[in-house]
Amino acid sequence: MHIHILGICGTFMGGLAALAREAGHRVTGCDAGVYPPMSDQLRALGIDLIEGYGADQLALKPDLFVIGNVVSRGNALMEAILDAGARYTSGPQWLAEHVLQGRHVLAVAGTHGKTTTTSMLAWILEDAGLKPGFLVGGVPQNFGVSAKLGEGKGTSPAGPPQGASAPAGGGAVPEGPSVGAPFVIEADEYDTAFFDKRSKFVHYRPRTAILNNLEYDHADIFADLAAIETQFHHLVRTVPASGRLVVNAREEALGRVLARGCWSDVVRFGVRGDAPGLRARGEPHAFDVLKSGMQVARVEWSLLGEHNQMNALAAIAAAEHVGVTPEQSAAALARFDNVKRRLELRGQAAGVTVYDDFAHHPTAIRTTLDGLRRKVGPDVRILAVFEPRSNTMKLGTMKALLPWSLEEADLAFCHSGGQGWDAAEALAEMGERAVVADSIDTLVQKILRIAKPGDQVLCMSNGSFGGIHARLLDALAARG
Repeated sequence: MHIHILGICGTFMGGLAALAREAGHRVTGCDAGVYPPMSDQLRALGIDLIEGYGADQLALKPDLFVIGNVVSRGNALMEAILDAGARYTSGPQWLAEHVLQGRHVLAVAGTHGKTTTTSMLAWILEDAGLKPGFLVGGVPQNFGVSAKLGEGKGTSPAGPPQGASAPAGGGAVPEGPSVGAPFVIEADEYDTAFFDKRSKFVHYRPRTAILNNLEYDHADIFADLAAIETQFHHLVRTVPASGRLVVNAREEALGRVLARGCWSDVVRFGVRGDAPGLRARGEPHAFDVLKSGMQVARVEWSLLGEHNQMNALAAIAAAEHVGVTPEQSAAALARFDNVKRRLELRGQAAGVTVYDDFAHHPTAIRTTLDGLRRKVGPDVRILAVFEPRSNTMKLGTMKALLPWSLEEADLAFCHSGGQGWDAAEALAEMGERAVVADSIDTLVQKILRIAKPGDQVLCMSNGSFGGIHARLLDALAARG
């Protein structure tokens, strides 16, 4: 099959393209900006890329056009496809029909931590020998790629891979219907396409679904939190009775989602005391995993922050559904290298350390800063550098939460360019701790005037942030 992908350089559509190519399909694609690193990865796979959405691409005559959710009515190529009556579908729909069908899908949904938790789970299954397929909205450093078809054997719910021995620790393995090889997918609640306004994740039909957390986000497409809860309940409705929902016990919104109806086994994580489910005991970098009050594993790893501790509990509970014991999962997590752009060390210069992180929602900013604070201690200065770049933040929907999100930072530097609201006003309660600049160049100069040896500079954005990390490190090195 020849498929032509519109919006191919996005992380999801680029991953889909890689899976299609690995499956033997001919793949071509286009985007408004054919840009690295995705463009380099795709060309290395033999995928031809076209700059822009010219209607002349109709002459390629693919068997199917696959439409990304960045494409809207008025797009020249899309209008030509519609006028010609050519075959087209959405990315999630193509994935469901051509990759996920017949697989044991393990989907990771939630406002925060999807990429990290998906990567953890894929690595746990890989380390256990299940050879899973996966599609992640980032690059897990244990794999070096964001998507892979996998080669794993079939699994049984609550049981080990077919042909494998029972889990360590004894006990009978519950029987369940045989299902296909595991495939781990980051399950995004954003809409599918201009012609399908359901969340992407309703297409995936998971047998195991993690509901990691749920807060208001995507203000450009959801009116309120209740609207997102409805989409999450649509996901719950697709999980079979033999399936498993792994649910954050601390999230009231998820409690409301399940109260609307639940037909599957539910395992909760982050529970209190000896309540049924999983909880952690200890610091985020070294903790015991307790199941209904009994210790079942211990995790010692390099990751920081309570949010990653919770992500680990979710991944452990999901992996157990395909026969990987908590002990095996904990051993795998000790070798987990995280995802690029998750508190990623970019370098040191003139005694200043620079990190990169994908955080953009206020809660994610706060938890990332908390993780770094736990690492460096109370006496080291943290300089938080961020840009409110997501659609939700551009609308100013959550600007009032910014001072709260930045409490652990000694100083905060905000790139305010392109915003329709006053960042200085939103950060006013922080007083002299907050610095605002409307260009990257000005922001870099303001940071350079203040940064001193020993400082930790944490840059946060869901975009490239104008290459600010390298610019800071080069300028610091030149300063000496």
